[in-house]
This record gives sequence, C-alpha cells and structure tokens, in this order.
Amino acid sequence: MSEAEIDSLAWIHVRDRRLLSVRTEGKAKFYLPGGKREPGEGDVGGLCREIREELGVELDPRSFRFFAVLNEQADGYADGRRVRMTCYTAEHHGEPAPGREIAESAWLSSADAHRCPPAGRRMLGMLADADLVD
Repeated sequence: MSEAEIDSLAWIHVRDRRLLSVRTEGKAKFYLPGGKREPGEGDVGGLCREIREELGVELDPRSFRFFAVLNEQADGYADGRRVRMTCYTAEHHGEPAPGREIAESAWLSSADAHRCPPAGRRMLGMLADADLVD
C-alpha cells in the first residue's frame, strides 16, 4: 500500500435487496459505513468501533466474514489519492440509526450508484452481479 492510499474498513450490510449506506455531515454522497483504523487496531476492532460510533449497533466479532477489498479513486481528493477498503459482512445487535457525524443513512439499490463515490458504485455493482441487491 502506498503512502498516498487511504486504508479503511467497511461493513457490507444488505437488507431487502438494498445496501446500507451513510452520508456524513457536509457531504452529498453516500458511503459504505466504516472508516479508518486507529493506531494498533485490527480490522475487527476498528470496524466494530466505527459502526458503533456511526450507526449505534454492535457488530458480533465472531460473525465477521471477509467480503472484498476495493481499491478505488478516493472521493474529495484532487491529488488522485486512492482508497483501499477492506470490506466485511457481520451480524449485528440493534437497529442501525445515524449517530456521531452521520447526517443520514439510506438503503440503496444499484439504481442509486450515482449517489455514491467510486468505491460505493463498485460495491453496488458487485452486489448486483451476485444478485444480492436490485
């Protein structure tokens, strides 16, 4: 991974053939829930913390399943920076609701790909190809 890459984690959560996505305060696009690790955090601990902060739900660490690694153009960086996003599915406890810096959450289909940055568009395409989202 290059220094210019953003290393992040994402939770892939599909319900009723829609992908859970979030929009942060001050942004127009919807992102995959998750974020960057804090120093010393592993994937499971970092993603559990991010999802608790963003959506107020607890991910079950024992249920984590690797889904994909995305490497796409990072949104909002004029220098051509890329984001390397390691994506997992996981069971959760609680009902996802916007928290912390999250302005809103939405359940997106492949028809909503234009509302997402490149990594979100790619994930929606992968899920549609696997017949998991409409």
